[in-house]
Amino acid sequence: MAREHRWTVRVYWEDTDAGGIVYYANYLKFFERARTEWLRQLGLQQQVLRERLGGMFVVTQAQVSYRHPARLDDQLHVVTAASDVGRATVTLVQRAQRDDGVLLCDGQVRIGWVDAASLRPARLPAALAEALRPLVLPALGENGT
Repeated sequence: MAREHRWTVRVYWEDTDAGGIVYYANYLKFFERARTEWLRQLGLQQQVLRERLGGMFVVTQAQVSYRHPARLDDQLHVVTAASDVGRATVTLVQRAQRDDGVLLCDGQVRIGWVDAASLRPARLPAALAEALRPLVLPALGENGT
């Protein structure tokens, strides 16, 4: 299984602001969709996780840097990779780039596992953590090296 997942999205009119560029908050939507597809590719559908394990992922932290603008009709590639799997959280690095390879936006998003009924933090189920740990990028492991 590849450590990096790549998801492609086209910029539509609805994604742009009055200046004709992608509205900054929409990168977070692109990142969210890419994370969902990353999990799906791993056989981890979020609704199924909720139904079978009684928990779900929620975003607990997002740090985003905007590098260059994307415009209407650009095709973007959003890359997602795990940088850490903790007891209750998964930290992901994500980036959006155009077809020509220009980096548009990058960031780090931490998702936490919560009990679906109470929304209180909970430990990642052991099987889920074990499925995710081998995907952590070596250069971005627990000690940040």
